[in-house]
Amino acid sequence: MTNRREPVVSVLLDPDWASGSLVDDVRRGLGGFPRTLPPKWLYDDRGSELFDRITRLPEYYPTEAERALIAAHADEIVTLTGADTVVELGSGTSDKTRTLLDAFSSAGALDRFVPVDVSEATLRTAAAELAERYPGLLVEAVVGDFTLHLGHLPAGGRKIVAFLGGTIGNLYVEERAAFLGALADSLAPGDFVLLGTDLVKSSDRLIAAYDDSQGVTREFVTNALHVVNRELGADFDAGSFSYVPFWDPHMERMDLRLRSEMPQRVRIPGADLQIDLASGEEIRVEISTKFRPDGLRAELTAAGFAVDQLWSDGDFALTLARRSD
Repeated sequence: MTNRREPVVSVLLDPDWASGSLVDDVRRGLGGFPRTLPPKWLYDDRGSELFDRITRLPEYYPTEAERALIAAHADEIVTLTGADTVVELGSGTSDKTRTLLDAFSSAGALDRFVPVDVSEATLRTAAAELAERYPGLLVEAVVGDFTLHLGHLPAGGRKIVAFLGGTIGNLYVEERAAFLGALADSLAPGDFVLLGTDLVKSSDRLIAAYDDSQGVTREFVTNALHVVNRELGADFDAGSFSYVPFWDPHMERMDLRLRSEMPQRVRIPGADLQIDLASGEEIRVEISTKFRPDGLRAELTAAGFAVDQLWSDGDFALTLARRSD
């Protein structure tokens, strides 16, 4: 019987990272025009709970579509990659990835799993569960920001990097190019990336997925204001904002905003900031870009990857790309 290997947790984030980063983002995003807040601040404990509810809504198709694609093609991914190390960016609880880990483990191919997330508590819990589930597996968890710490991931092994959930769609075009370039630089030729992306489809279907009948997504996006209130002592009146999700056909992305329904002055002491919002003025909280296979292939190629396989159910795509020589 294989002995259980104790997980290793490396902390790359400064203890004051969250508060300092939030101050910087609020000053830059709310202090300028157009007003913005990065979507990472949606995911405090309450936001994470709300997002988990979103993934179970009948209107929100991406989570189950991606899960089904991973289950259908996990064995093929193992064969095509020959990887012995799986890295997951923005891992959370690694729920969907366990199907992939099961396939690698069954093939006797997996030596190491490297989950990367900003939440140390979530990572430690998940790492302990994974070490129990896969006794011979070395779990090297990394508490870090995948936009900052790609160059600090554990070295060695033949890697496949999983970046799932359509999260890459939350990045703007320039941010995506920078991220994919940095990811390519962090990998050796022959390493792989497994990318989950939502696809362009009818605007009615997309808007329904982000404006559910139960109002959970509205509550989730509004949570960004509660985070700023709690962490920086701001006095946003969340009730005076309406939720505005719309499809941008030019950029082919969902744009999720909060609209001030009255003129208001907001004080944010923790960021030494005061802003005046006009009636009808909006704060962009999140974008969710939708992709076309040819465009996705072009972005990956430009970053130094060659696409080996793209699996799709018509709604969502799972792309396996190899780091080029």
